[in-house]
Amino acid sequence: MEALRQDDPRRFGPYTALARFRENAGAVHFLARGADRDDLAVVTAARPALASVPAFRRRFRSEARTAGRLAGGWVLPTVASSEDDGLWTATAYVPAVTLSEAIGLAGPLPGRAVRILGAGLAETLSRVHATGAVLQGLAPGTVLLAEDGPRLTAFGPLGAAAHAEAHEGGQLSVRLGYLTPEQVEGEEAGPASDLFVLGLLLAYAATGRTPLADGPVAEAAERIAHGSPELGSVPSELRALISGCLAKDPGARPTAGTVAAELALEGAAGLARGGWLPAPLTAAVADQAARVRALEPPTDPVGGETPVRPVEGPVPTEPAPADGAQPGGDGPEREPSDAVPADSGAGRGSSGDIGEDSRTTRFLGAAARTPRSDRATTQLALPRGTTAAVPPLLPPPPPVQPFPYAGPASAALPGAPAPLPPALPTTAPPASVPPRATGRRALLTTVAAGAAGIVLGGAAVSVLGSDDPASATTDEKPAAEPRPAVPGRAPDPGWMYTHPATAPAPLTAGVWQDRLLVLTDTAGATAVDLRTGRKVWERADAAGAQTVLPAGDGLCFLATPTEFLWLSPKDGQVRHRVRFVDQFDGVPDMKAGPLTGRSGSVLWFTGSHTVTVKAPKPKKGEKPGKDTQVAKAYFFAYDLVRREEVWRIAVPAGRAPGTPAYRLIAVRQADVVVRQDAGTLTAADVTSGKGKAFFRCFDRTTGKQLWNRPFGTVAPAAAAAGDPEGRLYAAVGDDLWAFETGSGKPVWTLNGTASSVFGTPVAAGALLHTTNRNQEVGAVERATGKVLWRRSTEVPLGGGAPALTLSGGGKTLLAADASQVTAFAAADGRRLWKFQDIGAQDPKGATVSAPYRVLAAGKISVVQRERAFYAFPVE
Repeated sequence: MEALRQDDPRRFGPYTALARFRENAGAVHFLARGADRDDLAVVTAARPALASVPAFRRRFRSEARTAGRLAGGWVLPTVASSEDDGLWTATAYVPAVTLSEAIGLAGPLPGRAVRILGAGLAETLSRVHATGAVLQGLAPGTVLLAEDGPRLTAFGPLGAAAHAEAHEGGQLSVRLGYLTPEQVEGEEAGPASDLFVLGLLLAYAATGRTPLADGPVAEAAERIAHGSPELGSVPSELRALISGCLAKDPGARPTAGTVAAELALEGAAGLARGGWLPAPLTAAVADQAARVRALEPPTDPVGGETPVRPVEGPVPTEPAPADGAQPGGDGPEREPSDAVPADSGAGRGSSGDIGEDSRTTRFLGAAARTPRSDRATTQLALPRGTTAAVPPLLPPPPPVQPFPYAGPASAALPGAPAPLPPALPTTAPPASVPPRATGRRALLTTVAAGAAGIVLGGAAVSVLGSDDPASATTDEKPAAEPRPAVPGRAPDPGWMYTHPATAPAPLTAGVWQDRLLVLTDTAGATAVDLRTGRKVWERADAAGAQTVLPAGDGLCFLATPTEFLWLSPKDGQVRHRVRFVDQFDGVPDMKAGPLTGRSGSVLWFTGSHTVTVKAPKPKKGEKPGKDTQVAKAYFFAYDLVRREEVWRIAVPAGRAPGTPAYRLIAVRQADVVVRQDAGTLTAADVTSGKGKAFFRCFDRTTGKQLWNRPFGTVAPAAAAAGDPEGRLYAAVGDDLWAFETGSGKPVWTLNGTASSVFGTPVAAGALLHTTNRNQEVGAVERATGKVLWRRSTEVPLGGGAPALTLSGGGKTLLAADASQVTAFAAADGRRLWKFQDIGAQDPKGATVSAPYRVLAAGKISVVQRERAFYAFPVE
């Protein structure tokens, strides 16, 4: 951290710059304060020499969008961004030190801290790899150690680059800070490449040294590709896992989910409770926080604040090696035409392209050298023209063998320690390492003037968050062969499908006979094969459906607010269409609310229409009155096979056409129990209810209302569900109560903890599965309320209770919330696995943070998050 320079910006939107914090190849990170003194942020501002390059701007925006999609967990959300007053993004400031700083301060981390670090990073990688994309953002300088766990700050090769440089013609060269065996061998980087680098990071964290990093260039390259890492100093309990990550064959490396589960089955957050950093690091983080909060913005000598200007200063680079460079070193760079053999075909149209700028972006391997820390160069903000000796933010570290990562170079201030020597001797590669050309997606090695440069083809990088989609629909590819199940890790999805964002309206999803996933929005209906994830058909004339159900004659039934449709499951052709205006006599212009439920071929729903009531004829001398609009509502039973109304009964109308909305509570042999959604109650209903919910019971044969009563003090919006035996289970305050519906008397009470607030339970056989806002899932005996098991999802508290779904075979209970899906064994509550994706993104780049939803379909469960769908085997 150092004082602002003369030409540094003083404001970034609502934030006032306080000091320079850290730097990397493409940007400077500033500490800044918002209008509130406690509103501290880290602003990442692009360097002007690069910000004017279109390829850089696109990559900067792309990696910022990736950060937005990953927000949550160990990734800080973006709180502000701009392209008008400079290219920058801002995240909330969290006191933390980088991994390289931590090793310098306290030496190798204890085993427990390494586990938490690895689990947190692996959890984030798991979300990225769920789409088949690659992060390429891991390095000691991009990983922060905060009081409550690790944080990741780079979301692509640009954020983790050791050097970035713009060339004439708009070309951008980016030199990466690490290599993997597949890259050395001329193959493309995949998700397993992130695991190799994770293994290097964990070894570095555990020992203070990085395997495969030292020695001459050719030997280092040979070891990276074929050598065995020296892991003798790694703690024995971590050695096998790290060795697996460093396997030469990408297919032999564990997945990110496997690593996360092996390091911390309860999750990194759970393992980190109570503290996880060694005392020196805890003190350093606290000291940093105190110094940062004491910073004051510098004053402009002329008066007022300096307007935003581009961040000046040289792009970080490294001293030219005397005797050459290591693999991926910073030797002389050539234009693509020089770097690619004329007859190879490699690089044409893709020289370093990362998915958006063919022929404009190159990635180069970086020479290893010591990351330069700003520990001993800290200056607090002072008025211009003054100097003062300021104690360092953190004490200088002892010399350690660094990770082979080329961090940014910075000029040392007076009193700063001399830079440490390079980790690897830099020598020119011998002639026995010839240039390789292995095709359009190859990593190409060129030898020129005694230095080696590494150029990655853009298609080979497959970077998450590029302008091209990282994961497309699976219409044209078969389902992947699943990997063997590993405890704690979510099974590989059999397929993933992303529905096109062709309409802004919410997406309705339903399963048809365990064969089709049917999706509808205002643009139409789409059917996806549940076995393969391939799109089967699309129908524009089936738009706006609210529910998907099987119907007679093997047809697929869709309900919209104004009509019923029966579609062929083979091609989506509409076989039958019933318009409400034609079907339901006496209810003109009827609109249906969300369907209540069904049993067999009978469907229940509410419908309403508006009737005009004429004003009475005025008496002589009186002014004529106004006609009024009155809503009339009915509860219908409808036979899907015969396509005819069974019965209807008038019910109190809701607040608008299409309501009231009745929620199905229980289906019994002779009757059906429903409750009106709280949002559709009239003011009179609310007043008469006196804070209580009223449940209605209707005869299934005639539609006659049998009773309408409250149960205890169950509120109108409280979670509730019934069973065929006549019990009602409902949340009352922090507890869950069971009532006998015939008499309304309570049967048993399950006491919760403070603010637990139970969600909707799920009955299954003799069990009742429970959920609450304390992120606890459990099972009790339906007859007695005796607790059989209770487990936590390990999701941070906040928000509502997870939504429960029982798999088709009844053996797996899936809990879905806004953070993840957690799978439990329904019988004994064993935590099986958890799943997180990276979120969806609309065409304008806004992050979608919709909660997860689970649909049971035979032996698979489909996990939905907005427009992304994943098929998991569960039985």
